[in-house]
Amino acid sequence: MSIVLRALAHAVAVRRATGFAALFGLFAALSPALAIAHEFKVGAIEVEHPWSRATPPGAKTGAGYFGLTNTSSTPDRLIALSSPVAPRVEVHLMAVEGGIMTMKPVVGGLEVPAGGSVALAPGGYHLMLMGLTRPLVQGETVPLTLTFEKAGAVTVQLEVDSMGAKAPSHDAMGENAAGQTR
Repeated sequence: MSIVLRALAHAVAVRRATGFAALFGLFAALSPALAIAHEFKVGAIEVEHPWSRATPPGAKTGAGYFGLTNTSSTPDRLIALSSPVAPRVEVHLMAVEGGIMTMKPVVGGLEVPAGGSVALAPGGYHLMLMGLTRPLVQGETVPLTLTFEKAGAVTVQLEVDSMGAKAPSHDAMGENAAGQTR
């Protein structure tokens, strides 16, 4: 009788372990997708991985970055931005002209081509949060409302990364997409 009970207990333990292993495997498979999922959508516009850099105390400007993808067959345009942490938010373009780096506001909105994408990233198009009412602190999120000519408005969350970040962070281990440690 004791052998039968031990065999039964072993069978139950194996079944439980298999069930837990399957559940753990499913969670492990999904967790990378959950860790990097920081996307927003309005109409045909997808806003991917909005982020910012921390600012030092007293700073009056900050920057914001994200990707925009338009899944529509017609172009759209980012025409307005707002955030409770800055009275003015503008799209700017950093470029090198004649060997000199320039930064200028984008006038008339930022076009997102039909079936195309636009990257707002360090060294190119980016947001300027002007007149910051407080510092941007690493680890927090900052609301930002984007208004598109056709798709409408969507509020996203800028994830604030370290002051020197060159790309958004995507995992709990403190590494960003470029593999740099925060």
